[in-house]
Amino acid sequence: MSDKCDLGLIGLAVMGQNFVLNVESSGFKVAVYNRTSNKIDEFMERRAVGKNIRGCYTLEELVDSLIRPRKVMLLVKAGDPVDAVIDSLIPLLDREDIIIDGGNSHFRDTDRRAEKLEKLGIRYLGSGISGGEYGALHGPSLMPGGDRQAYQEIEEIFREAAAETLEGPCVGYLGPGSAGHYVKMVHNGIEYGVMALTAEIYDIMRKILELEPEVMAGHFARWNESRDSYLLEITAEILRRDDEKSEEKLIDVILDTAAQKGTGKWSVQDALELGIAVPCITAAVNSRLLSAVRDERLKISRELGGLKKDRPGQQEKDRLGQQEKDRLLDSLEDALDFGILIAYAEGLKLLEAASEEYGYDLDLAEVARIWQDGCIIRANLLQEIRQVYQEEEPVNLFFSSRFRVETAGKIAAVRDVVRTAKDVGLAIPALTSALDYYDSLRAEESPANLIQAQRDYFGAHTYQRKDKEGVFHTEWQDIHNI
Repeated sequence: MSDKCDLGLIGLAVMGQNFVLNVESSGFKVAVYNRTSNKIDEFMERRAVGKNIRGCYTLEELVDSLIRPRKVMLLVKAGDPVDAVIDSLIPLLDREDIIIDGGNSHFRDTDRRAEKLEKLGIRYLGSGISGGEYGALHGPSLMPGGDRQAYQEIEEIFREAAAETLEGPCVGYLGPGSAGHYVKMVHNGIEYGVMALTAEIYDIMRKILELEPEVMAGHFARWNESRDSYLLEITAEILRRDDEKSEEKLIDVILDTAAQKGTGKWSVQDALELGIAVPCITAAVNSRLLSAVRDERLKISRELGGLKKDRPGQQEKDRLGQQEKDRLLDSLEDALDFGILIAYAEGLKLLEAASEEYGYDLDLAEVARIWQDGCIIRANLLQEIRQVYQEEEPVNLFFSSRFRVETAGKIAAVRDVVRTAKDVGLAIPALTSALDYYDSLRAEESPANLIQAQRDYFGAHTYQRKDKEGVFHTEWQDIHNI
């Protein structure tokens, strides 16, 4: 039996370590390398003890330890570090060897790298990995794309490492080039949307309904019983957690600024490039940007005031009665469901457009299946979404035969929530944008006829007419007699 390793992995941060342990527990031998040798020492002396894992202190040693064709997976920071590792590997690899980028690389970088390596005879895969640290260790959702034959040769390892549902492992070949990284990018865009929507519902609960974190946790947990949503599940757990350094709930001492790594922004940027509207996802990205300018927010709030959890001197007439609170709480559940469906609808519409533009030939039912477990946006909803794309090609997910009536039935609740929040000055941009997306798409007439006229007036950009084919221009003003 060969003492060579099945897979080489570069990058021993938390995700890399957990994924290595996952692959090894599935019966494969793994070689690992990290740029800083102390990381290798620490991993081999602690978590890798007694396991079929070989620590390598040079790239040459890593490559030499692998079964041919060699399979080298990168879990390093996206951007220049990926290029640097690839450039270091190229002289050490032979034709038909395989490099797999498992990080959150921009899809255009993946296409560029694949083209470069193809000329050298080295096969390349860009694979999204979702599920965080827990998923990496216990079974993530894997989204590979690129060289199809290369995927077939790595497939056994990925299928054994991936999360499992009744429909099979949460992994599958998605398409050529950057298909895998594009799907992961949109996954993260949807993730931004769902997180923002959940945060807005939480904000309404604490500022308008004036509920304590423990009570809010109970509502999120109850809602999640039938939905099995990872993000709802962890929201309930977060709201219940006590702070070890004070007598408060941890949520109440966490600073109200949210960071981002770029994938949500990339989704919005490419949606604009492709001419696809994703207002809920865009609002979620903007919410994080606004949260980051905390000093600016505090200065403006001191001058203009703002809705707060504790409002000294609040007039009794401004408070909601118990009956109104109960009604609003019921509406929140439907509003959250509606918003989440719209976030998925926007993401899938973007995938549909990207598949055509970039030649991915994506199977959206398969994408939904891969997302059913192991990833941050996993939820029972994805089983229904998968069935929609197996049975029809909907003009939009919310307008599919499965969701059309159900969505329309929630609109009154959504309007109730949005109206109540706006009446007291509470910002809920993701939910408001989700409602605007729905209302815009159901409008028989949009106001864009005025925009066409304005553009023609100041720039002679022409316009189209309802009653005649072709393009037209009106001489709105005689510029020579002004």
